[in-house]
Amino acid sequence: MNFWLVKSEPDAYGWHHFTEQGRAVWDGVRNYQARNNLKAMRLGDQVLFYHSVTNPAVVGLARVVEEAYQDPTVPDDQRWVVVELEPVMAFDLPVALSQIKSEPLLANLSLIRQSRLSVMPVRPDEFELILKMGQKPMMKPE
Repeated sequence: MNFWLVKSEPDAYGWHHFTEQGRAVWDGVRNYQARNNLKAMRLGDQVLFYHSVTNPAVVGLARVVEEAYQDPTVPDDQRWVVVELEPVMAFDLPVALSQIKSEPLLANLSLIRQSRLSVMPVRPDEFELILKMGQKPMMKPE
């Protein structure tokens, strides 16, 4: 299994839009590196959903439910592809970009190193750490 992060502006298409829809065609990607990342996604891969621009943070978890196919918004241009994603769960706590930047174990995350890239791979250890950061701490019994 591979791990990914996709970015979206919350006002244009935020987590709430995604969960209301229940499934999304991830279209409109017009960067070759991001397109290649879409092509590399496999059924069942886990995807971190990141709100960019306004209060940047990882806010949820999705999974790939349909692998890459021709982007229907540009049927005459074979260069561009889409994948389909479905929401898995909202994070208990958004993982803010400032938190990510302050975590030494995430220093090589593409989100920091290639901030304009909209679809990027995430290493398993980075994924697990971000997932953990997004969960409420468990209360210890007294």
